[in-house]
Amino acid sequence: MAPQFVKPYVKSNTNDSREAEAIAEAVTRPTRRFVPAKDVAQQDIQALHRVRERLIGERTALVHAVHGLMHAYGMVMPKGVAKFRQAVGGKLETEKDKRTPLSQEMFWKLVEEFAALEAQLAYDQEQLEALATTHPACQRLMTIPGLGPFSATALVAAVSDASACKNGRQCAAWLGLVPRHYSPGGKERLLGMSKRGESSLRTLLIHGARATLRWVGRKTDRRSQWIRQLSERRGNNRTPVAVANTHARIVWALLTSHQAYEPAKGSSRRRSE
Repeated sequence: MAPQFVKPYVKSNTNDSREAEAIAEAVTRPTRRFVPAKDVAQQDIQALHRVRERLIGERTALVHAVHGLMHAYGMVMPKGVAKFRQAVGGKLETEKDKRTPLSQEMFWKLVEEFAALEAQLAYDQEQLEALATTHPACQRLMTIPGLGPFSATALVAAVSDASACKNGRQCAAWLGLVPRHYSPGGKERLLGMSKRGESSLRTLLIHGARATLRWVGRKTDRRSQWIRQLSERRGNNRTPVAVANTHARIVWALLTSHQAYEPAKGSSRRRSE
């Protein structure tokens, strides 16, 4: 059971006995939902994703630190990891006369640390891509436009049993891709995303949805026309969330039916956002 569902049953001060009593009380509620258990293979994939996320964070922090240190020495580097990767070596070589031997050694050690992080990230990404190409469920999910090996493996690792959700909307709600309800006094109000569930999965789905916006203008299929019309009405910030919500529903359908994605044919119809 998710911890936030137990919290309301904890009485005032917390200790082991009161927490056990709250858990026992929460599990007796008839409408309570439970978290399905994962198998060892899913835990392995999820652990690999966690390691990759940690390495990306360390790489970002290292790049920012090198940017600041080089700026103190009068060396300005372009923003972005890709541009940093291309320019840092040449920048240190061309301006080595402006630095002391101590600072030069320090910067090259930081560059070596960056290269080591890049090598570890490349290894983890190769492992995830290899898993995606051999896992049947990942192969089905990668047939959805906007979902690649990272998104597919992360979803398979997190969703141990898709049938735990009654429909695709529950799956989207589990990922936090539905509006948050605030309806006191009988007045219904829908706010922004609920942002419940695992943030890394939601991030991957939204990034994949943003990638689809780049080429919908060149396609005439039903899905691309709907995305293009939605972008014109609601803008480029809300549209990726709506597309990610649709992807979450399609993911639930593919995992429960064990079928591959088949795009809809025919003319587009106006859909509500």
